[in-house]
Amino acid sequence: MKKIIKYLTLFLIGGAFYYALEVLFRGYSFPAMAVCGGLCFIICGVLNEKDRCTPLVLQMAIATCGITAIEFIFGLILNVWLGLEMWDYSNMPGNILGQICPEFTALWFFLSAVGIFLDDLIRWRIFGEEKPHYHLFKKRKGDR
Repeated sequence: MKKIIKYLTLFLIGGAFYYALEVLFRGYSFPAMAVCGGLCFIICGVLNEKDRCTPLVLQMAIATCGITAIEFIFGLILNVWLGLEMWDYSNMPGNILGQICPEFTALWFFLSAVGIFLDDLIRWRIFGEEKPHYHLFKKRKGDR
């Protein structure tokens, strides 16, 4: 039960954060994007759940791939199949079906660090998990 509460809390915080970012930068959002954001936030957090030695840059790269995949799936379902027209990147270079593009993938790389740090902080402060520590690229001998 404790694990369900933890993941539900992380999902809700991530969803609210994602939704708020969209409102801040676009002026509006959609409830489905809170669900998308919650899933993306969970991905950022589970990357170093078992192995705290995963370099931060690798966590960010994996999170970027996961976030981009989730955005693509949500875009296909919500925009292409259901025709909700929540976003359209068709005018962006390198886009795939107007749902994802390299520019936003690059943005997710940097924003994923915020997600990783925030997830770790919540897990440490609220759920009493290990205090976060990071290795940017590769763990050196003698590091924890």
